[in-house]
Amino acid sequence: MPHDQDRLTVVVAARNEAEALPVLHPRIAAALLQLDGVDGRVLYVDDGSTDATWEAMRRLARHDPCVSLLRLSRNFGKELALTAALDQVETGAVLILDADGQDPPELIPQFVSKWREGYDDVHGTRIQREGEGWLKRATAAGFYRVIGRLSKTPIPADTGDFRLLSPRALAALRQLRERHRFMKGLFGWVGFNQTAIPYRREARLAGRSNFGLWKLWNFALEGITSFSTAPLRVATYFGLLTAAFSFVFAVWIMVKAALYGDPVAGWPTMMVVILFLGGIQLIALGLIGEYLGRLYDEAKQRPLYLVDIWQPGAGGVFSSQQPDTKGELDAHATPTVGKQDS
Repeated sequence: MPHDQDRLTVVVAARNEAEALPVLHPRIAAALLQLDGVDGRVLYVDDGSTDATWEAMRRLARHDPCVSLLRLSRNFGKELALTAALDQVETGAVLILDADGQDPPELIPQFVSKWREGYDDVHGTRIQREGEGWLKRATAAGFYRVIGRLSKTPIPADTGDFRLLSPRALAALRQLRERHRFMKGLFGWVGFNQTAIPYRREARLAGRSNFGLWKLWNFALEGITSFSTAPLRVATYFGLLTAAFSFVFAVWIMVKAALYGDPVAGWPTMMVVILFLGGIQLIALGLIGEYLGRLYDEAKQRPLYLVDIWQPGAGGVFSSQQPDTKGELDAHATPTVGKQDS
């Protein structure tokens, strides 16, 4: 039986990727066959897909005993889907791979080589992004630069979820149970020995991305507010600057009135000032609301996720959740939940 350091599970979280998975899996299987002395497994997670993704996963599992399947009770989002998968892997290392095939599985041997050198977090850094428009590339680059400056947690630029985590990094990550999960920040918060592998990101294998600009914008807000209080400080500093400017302006008005009289100020100028200050106040209230909303979600103490079906392969991922007599843990059995540690 291989030891922890000789066991690797490739985790793929997918939503509506029925077309891409049958093309991606042979590439993953071929990469795992190249590993010498490593017991390679694959864990697919269906994050509430509405197409034939689950059926595609089951076909892969029927033909490959090293494939395990996890189906969530609904769509919880990619971050929580990854959390559910990582919670299932209790021995060995994990390599996270996107379901769209943009991160090449052919690099898996390089990641494993760095892991064997003693690194706990081996992440892929994008040097080129194929199949993406200039706007998406520019906003992504800008986001990583902004959060890198605002956050005290080191978050590598141009680095996504494509990474290998050692057993001790995975165990440490499993202790972080907040509900608003910006995984790229959590990976950096864990720390340990890290190294990067530069690579060229490919175009999607099939289908369309589930992340439009609006979702990416909300994702960026999630990351910034999860790992930095800088927006609150900016609102405070802006308020102080506005107050100082108002004081100087009031002094100037008094001096002007004493020396030259006080003609009635124009209505347009007054309205501009009122609307400007009102907008700043609403922005500050919105920032406070973002942080209060996160506290509200944490206070409810709901499970992070619920599992509908857990189907380990014949040589699949080791987990404390045992399948039923049909080889599945489904909604009629005791469901797996992402619990908050007490």
